[in-house]
Amino acid sequence: MGGPDTKALDRRLHAFRPDLADVRLETVVSAERYVEGTAAQVATPLAKLHPQPDPGSSIDTEALFGETLRVFDSHEGWAWVQLDADGYVGYLPERCLSGSPITTTHMVLKPRSFVYPGPDLRFPPVHALSMGSRVEVSGYSDTRGTEYAVLADGTAMIASHLMRLENTPLADPVDVASMFLETPYLWGGRSGFGIDCSGLVQMALAMTGRKAPRDSDQQAAGLGEAIDPAVDGLRRGDLVFWKGHVGFLEDEQTLLHASGGTMTVTREPLAAAIDRIARLYGPPTGYRRP
Repeated sequence: MGGPDTKALDRRLHAFRPDLADVRLETVVSAERYVEGTAAQVATPLAKLHPQPDPGSSIDTEALFGETLRVFDSHEGWAWVQLDADGYVGYLPERCLSGSPITTTHMVLKPRSFVYPGPDLRFPPVHALSMGSRVEVSGYSDTRGTEYAVLADGTAMIASHLMRLENTPLADPVDVASMFLETPYLWGGRSGFGIDCSGLVQMALAMTGRKAPRDSDQQAAGLGEAIDPAVDGLRRGDLVFWKGHVGFLEDEQTLLHASGGTMTVTREPLAAAIDRIARLYGPPTGYRRP
């Protein structure tokens, strides 16, 4: 057993408690027992991940429909999990999980898209899914000239709103981020229904086939490479970091970000953003090229 220094482990990315820990940490941390966890899948449009099994605690992040994870513990309606997509650890309601995971075939391409009880846009929607959600398509149907993807459970979505998982991802993360303009800002949000600054960066990169950590401090520490604007210049797609904040550059003078100032995804002149944010949090802490 290793002599653990649990303070050195990021609890966001490592599943450990005094009573229970991920078996992969057996030589790193002390716990009463270790488990491998069991595979599960998100079965609700969104599953909010909390640092504690308490609905009143903050939202750390969100898991999307069809995403996979590992469950280490379940107790009183809460599951302690680790997301497969980015390794984030936390608690979510057990009701958000499927007891029988499906094999997903497609991903939602639009920030938001409705799921209908059948292939007809006149039907009242069952719910809506965010960009990045994963579904299983079993066939296709045409109604009045509109093509629908029929899902495995018989519901349907607009076919053009979906992309096969094996297809080439989208090309430009800034183009993806711009699709979220005017989306409400939501602390911990990671979807087309509400998103925060680092969630926007992570989503935009994921849709172009690139993995990114979830939080802005993690992104600032190792996403892409650090650049010096005075030496390397600035260009579209570069990331600007502040303490607790991040945004994309649309061009060398324009910032695109999920802003707590406007409470939306917005664009503004970089110089104006630097001046505004400096009054509260200081100047940019770094620039990176992902």
